[in-house]
Amino acid sequence: METNAKIIKVYSTPVCPWCDVAKNFLKDNGVEFEVIDVSQNQELAMELINKTGQTGVPVIEIDGEYIIGFDKQKLIAILGL
Repeated sequence: METNAKIIKVYSTPVCPWCDVAKNFLKDNGVEFEVIDVSQNQELAMELINKTGQTGVPVIEIDGEYIIGFDKQKLIAILGL
C-alpha cells in the first residue's frame, strides 16, 4: 500500500475528540502512523507550535507536510485513499 511508504505522525492529546476521529480514520483505512502525545512533552509541543503556528490538535504530519485538524478530504487526497 502506498501509504505505508509515508512517514505519518499524529500529534494529539488524550482528551482531544478530533484526535480520536483522525486516528480512527487512519486505522480504518489501514494506514500506519505514530501517535505523539504533546501533553506529555512541552518541548515537542512548542516545536510543533513554532513549525505550524497552531496551538490545537490534532496536527497530522505526512512526510513533512502538516494538516491542521481532521481534514478528511485532504487526508484522502494525500494518502491516495
